[in-house]
Amino acid sequence: MSVSDRDGTPRPRPGRALLLLTAGLTLTVTAGVAACRAEPADDFGAPAVTTLASTPPTSSPATSSAVPVADGALPRASATDAPARLRVPALDLDARVDAVGIDKATGDFAVPPSVDRVGWYRYGPGFSATAGSIVVAGHVDSAAEGKGAFFRLGSLKPGDAVTLTGADGKDRTFEVVARERYRKTAIPLAKYFARDGAPRLTLITCGGPFDPETRHYRDNVVVTATARS
Repeated sequence: MSVSDRDGTPRPRPGRALLLLTAGLTLTVTAGVAACRAEPADDFGAPAVTTLASTPPTSSPATSSAVPVADGALPRASATDAPARLRVPALDLDARVDAVGIDKATGDFAVPPSVDRVGWYRYGPGFSATAGSIVVAGHVDSAAEGKGAFFRLGSLKPGDAVTLTGADGKDRTFEVVARERYRKTAIPLAKYFARDGAPRLTLITCGGPFDPETRHYRDNVVVTATARS
């Protein structure tokens, strides 16, 4: 899933096979995810993410897609299992969560246009999932709206709490175990959009250097959190 960058313009895609943020499928992808913050902190926790999967992710990002070609490619999670809010005390964040799919016009992950909201991939695991990756993505910033919900996502540290609130008002709290950064052309999507393995919450945005000419960030930042007992 690729999303628009800080000027709100969709990022150019190197071909039609460009799908970014989505969960546990088997299609080809070649691009990054969401809008991002420059220069996130150093990565940590990659081994922990790998152990959460019940099957090893494939090494080639070009053949390890996790995004459907169209919204109808997978059954969607029940509306009653959709997260309603995302809270991250370390970021002073309390954001509305919108259920999103794939933008049929672009083939990209349809992150909410408003930068103060985040998007949950409705064709992947939902709020009460007992297996797989609950994927939430958001913008870092926008020329029109300023800082986004995930502006400081890259500053999260091990042990930081992340809480999802369900449609019924119940909370589910997760604990950050990893933060990783990839070039948008090299992110291993199957690793983060899996439907199997231990239940976890995956937060995605952008990072790395910002190119003022193309108005795009180079990388994607991925934070993984596991459910607290």
